[in-house]
Amino acid sequence: MAQQEVEHSLPQGIGRPATNALLLAGFTHLEQFTTVPEKDLLKLHGVGPKAVRILREALHEKRLSFSEDAQ
Repeated sequence: MAQQEVEHSLPQGIGRPATNALLLAGFTHLEQFTTVPEKDLLKLHGVGPKAVRILREALHEKRLSFSEDAQ
């Protein structure tokens, strides 16, 4: 079975490990990150501070942001 390309709208520049980790976690579109706190993304193996910064900047450009931590 050939590996199928997952269609996504994640920002360019976050790197392959982070992109793969985010896709495996079910994140395929930028708007989905408004439902999760930033700190939770850093728990995903392959997602580091650089990827989170790029996501934060992309969200900010659309006047969106990560979910606030409920604690």
